[in-house]
Amino acid sequence: MKSLVVVSAGLSAPSSTSLLAKLLTDATVAAAGHDLEVVHVELRPLAHALTDHLLTGFASAELARAQQAVARADAVIAVKPVFSASYSGLFKTFFDVLEQGALDGTPVLLGATAGTARHSLVIEHALRPLMAYLHAVPVPTGVFAASEDFGGRDLEVRVKRAAGELATLLASRPATARLDQFDRDLAAMGSFEDLLNG
Repeated sequence: MKSLVVVSAGLSAPSSTSLLAKLLTDATVAAAGHDLEVVHVELRPLAHALTDHLLTGFASAELARAQQAVARADAVIAVKPVFSASYSGLFKTFFDVLEQGALDGTPVLLGATAGTARHSLVIEHALRPLMAYLHAVPVPTGVFAASEDFGGRDLEVRVKRAAGELATLLASRPATARLDQFDRDLAAMGSFEDLLNG
């Protein structure tokens, strides 16, 4: 079974960011036409752990599980709210603390929410460059949703198109390639106690 990890950086509960993430997830599962293991990573509860990781270099158990889920994913949906015409610090910090190469070649569907359509190009000028740096493979259609877009036909069309693109890329990837490599790398590291003892 292939895995789909959904990273949502909404700061309230519930949030328009989480709602868009759910729309994209449901559409991707429908477009894939088969069972997917879906893992949801909400960044809001990880805020303190992310800050601690930046300061200490060590991830909490919960944050480590989220990092491993992304590293093992066959595809990722990443959705964030707009902050100062770009991504929030919470969203960026999560991708800053991923292991190098965690997203290499991984198909990613990008989504963003904001109060107005003035920020509609944020995916192109902020998110795509970040994903290019991380060697991910963003699908051609990014989905931006302003507050007034929810419930509208145009958003539904864009969600279905983007989900179809992600499902197509997902279908072309071997299901176990990233998992096997991740497990080999993890096993090669040995235990944390062995690392401390040199």
